[in-house]
Amino acid sequence: MSASGSARAIVAALLANAGIAAAKFVGFLITGSSSMLAESVHSLADTSNQGLLLWGQRQARKDADHLHPFGYGRSRYFYSFVVALVLFSLGAMFALYEGYHKISHPEPLSSPIVAVAILVVAIGLEGFSFYTAVKESRPLKGTGSWWRFIRTSRNPELPVVLLEDTGALIGLVLALGGVGLSMLTGDPVWDGIGTAAIGVLLGIIAVVLMVEMKSLLIGEGATVDETGSIRSALEQTAHIDRVIHLRTQYLGPEEMLVGVKVALAPTTDLETVATTIDAAEVAIRAAVPNARIIYIEPDLYRG
Repeated sequence: MSASGSARAIVAALLANAGIAAAKFVGFLITGSSSMLAESVHSLADTSNQGLLLWGQRQARKDADHLHPFGYGRSRYFYSFVVALVLFSLGAMFALYEGYHKISHPEPLSSPIVAVAILVVAIGLEGFSFYTAVKESRPLKGTGSWWRFIRTSRNPELPVVLLEDTGALIGLVLALGGVGLSMLTGDPVWDGIGTAAIGVLLGIIAVVLMVEMKSLLIGEGATVDETGSIRSALEQTAHIDRVIHLRTQYLGPEEMLVGVKVALAPTTDLETVATTIDAAEVAIRAAVPNARIIYIEPDLYRG
């Protein structure tokens, strides 16, 4: 999927989270609910995150230069990693602090029905954002599970938005549960428990994102299927006897570097070598369109 598909999911999430953050903060001012405050900060952090993801996509479109001869594609990985840090520091830590404070010093809620109404509306808006992310991710997901998609995708933004929206929906349910139990029992400590639960949830999501984005940032190769397709394309190219070794690395979500050494017959003339290399590049790009930069080294197989 191109960056435009990711951008649609990011913009949908940004608009939803900006509106939700404002509504939640108004709800907090009216009710004094710590769950609402934690969710307000959560949505504000998510809105900032989407801004960072869009900025990363813009930076990645810069042309290659002398300092970065392979371009700036990894900017998308870097800003996605920053998003995971922001989600953890601004979202999880604040929610855990607020939850601890409210559990230690519970305060009664005022107009809790307002908080419930805002949370229900927020669930609807987050559901729209989540639906958009799922719709844009489905072509990349294939037949595998969503967890496998998050673990193996070379596109950083869609897994980030998917996990953010999933966390937001679960967090809203937790906040709704905390406020609802406080209303039913008359004990405001449930609001603090809901807030702490939101903090734990955000922390788990942030750690998962940091692990995945770090792996992309330091460089991941082609998937197993892509490697098999590249190897098959090479082996079916005329005059190539075998693939001696193959190395790949993603320079960005839609740009892969391929370095390969192939064995040709000892009697192959120079013109045939050049023709074979050109044909191999065409075959590789036909099999794996993301293979943009290809280096092929002809050699003799020595066992």
